[in-house]
Amino acid sequence: MLRAEHINKTYDAGKKVALSDFSIHVPKSSIYGLLGPNGAGKTSFIRIVNQIIQADSGNIFIDDEKLNPNHIRDIGYMPEERGLYKNMTVGDQLLYFGELKGMSKKDALEQAKYWFEQLQIDQWWKKKIAELSKGMAQKIQFVVTVLHRPKLLILDEPFSGFDPVNANLIKDQIIKLKENGTTIILSTHRMESVEEMCDYVALINHSKKIIDGKVFDVREKFKKNVCNVILADADEEKLAQFFNKYKILESRKNNNLVYFETKNNGNQNEIISELMQIGYIRSFDEKIPSMNEVFINAVSQ
Repeated sequence: MLRAEHINKTYDAGKKVALSDFSIHVPKSSIYGLLGPNGAGKTSFIRIVNQIIQADSGNIFIDDEKLNPNHIRDIGYMPEERGLYKNMTVGDQLLYFGELKGMSKKDALEQAKYWFEQLQIDQWWKKKIAELSKGMAQKIQFVVTVLHRPKLLILDEPFSGFDPVNANLIKDQIIKLKENGTTIILSTHRMESVEEMCDYVALINHSKKIIDGKVFDVREKFKKNVCNVILADADEEKLAQFFNKYKILESRKNNNLVYFETKNNGNQNEIISELMQIGYIRSFDEKIPSMNEVFINAVSQ
């Protein structure tokens, strides 16, 4: 859906580098996580895609067509800094933004009705934004973003301001949009959301892409071949021999259970076979780093 090739962007007459030779490919009907510390370059890239600013060099393609003003109607953008008119009613606001995206009044009304039912906000039509809580206003911002049925949806910290129940409601709607063919770029610092929702991810740091790929592959790349083991009723002598043979990172005992981490040298079946001779295996699993650990490790490196 979106292909960015060798994007460069600087500010202050070239003194501040926002993006340096940045390239990503976002497959259709996927959720693509765009991650990075504050100031890494994420917002600059998003603004370039939305044609708010221009890149110094490089190209962006949407559906294999070079980015142009006509693509604005194909994109829905929910910025981190929300942009609603506080003294306008919710209904008037939705119709206004819908028409800005080329919708007829009738189409905008139909879509607004659909989303009001989905998000359980039917009673808000005549309320002003100033009368709503932050979370309620967030829901309206989300509806404004998806109202025109964009092919490409860009969400910058979409869960900010939501309680857990409403965050889960919005998450379910985002996944449903993906299942119906929408391509979604998700910029967030909530790493648990990346693990739950994203198919692909790219990490930017100091203006450069430092890692990208499928979420599973990225997590695999940062694993340290460590296994968590819980043994019950272990034979003490055999367990000591096992500890001498393998690198044990940490261990503790609780009643008849032994908990420990061991380095996996690539032959899990062999390790499991030996453990079966020592005691009853209650648990054996490879320690795969979370996206939060990947983020910290990649940035620190």
